[in-house]
Amino acid sequence: MLCALIMAGGKGTRFWPLSTEKKPKQFLNLLGDSTMIQMTVKRIEKLIPIERVFVVTGKQYVDLVKEQLPNIPHDNIIIEPYGKNTAPCIVLSAFCINKKYSNATIVVLPSDHLIEDNEEFLNVLKAGEEYVEDNHEAIVTIGIMPNRPETEYGYINFDRISGIKNGRKILSVNRFVEKPNEKMAKKYLDDGHYLWNGGMFIWKTYNILSLTKKYLSKTFDVISEIATTSEREYDKVLEEKYEYVDGVSVDYGIMEKAEEIYVIPGEFGWDDVGSWSAIERYWKKDRDGSVVIGNGCCLEGKNNMIVCNGNRVIIDSLSDIFIVENDGYIIVGKKENVDRIKKVKEKVAI
Repeated sequence: MLCALIMAGGKGTRFWPLSTEKKPKQFLNLLGDSTMIQMTVKRIEKLIPIERVFVVTGKQYVDLVKEQLPNIPHDNIIIEPYGKNTAPCIVLSAFCINKKYSNATIVVLPSDHLIEDNEEFLNVLKAGEEYVEDNHEAIVTIGIMPNRPETEYGYINFDRISGIKNGRKILSVNRFVEKPNEKMAKKYLDDGHYLWNGGMFIWKTYNILSLTKKYLSKTFDVISEIATTSEREYDKVLEEKYEYVDGVSVDYGIMEKAEEIYVIPGEFGWDDVGSWSAIERYWKKDRDGSVVIGNGCCLEGKNNMIVCNGNRVIIDSLSDIFIVENDGYIIVGKKENVDRIKKVKEKVAI
């Protein structure tokens, strides 16, 4: 039984002021008529029906999830009282999913990534599911074939072929590595045995819980207590106890310590669109190389980026600049510095 767990609790601070704490990146229409989370659910609907799709999110985003995914069952929205990183949110979700679908296989997906070839993506998921069904203690990650020496992603170092499922190679993982500097990123690219870590993985619920008990015993004990609480007391106990879990990533807390880790190389047009410069690659440009999103206009200028969500924004005879307008803020700067917007917010203490 394959279920999907979509992580949708991020605050999308790198896309401020378009993305706000009230309505972060995953709930925005950044790449078309659908929001990022809607695109994520639609992408998997041929493989996983909506009744087996679960979303874990912050309590402040529950109404947005219901609004944008009206067909998802209410019980499939798993609520974190506050963010404590990816390990506890996945463990909490594993307990909840296991109650509904005992010993299910779960594919964990971020809610805000871009994938261009949906059919190939589903083929990779099927390969991972088949491998986990045959090897219940395995964790299968999905690595992305790198095409540049990227310093903003973690990497997965792989080794020998451990099997072939659905025509896709299942490779043994040697280690996970953190975001490298440019020199190391070039070395990884030239080596040919490194993939980008896309933050997607497939495993059995009982395996998640078993590995949590082994490597994050405090988190397991706390969430076990929460999960076994009566329905009447659940919300109260969740609020009181959740702060005591380990605030660590699933990579650091479990993946880097587990033994049965495998990876499938993915070549389906992936991007985490985690920055303004990244998302601009997918926006349509005018004949002068400028991007205009919303009620904006660019006169006699080249290579600009205008994103406005309210007021009319017009620039004249300027080139290589960005303007982002939303929620009462207008940020203007050199386009080469567009990814500094997050730091701008921190500096002015808005």
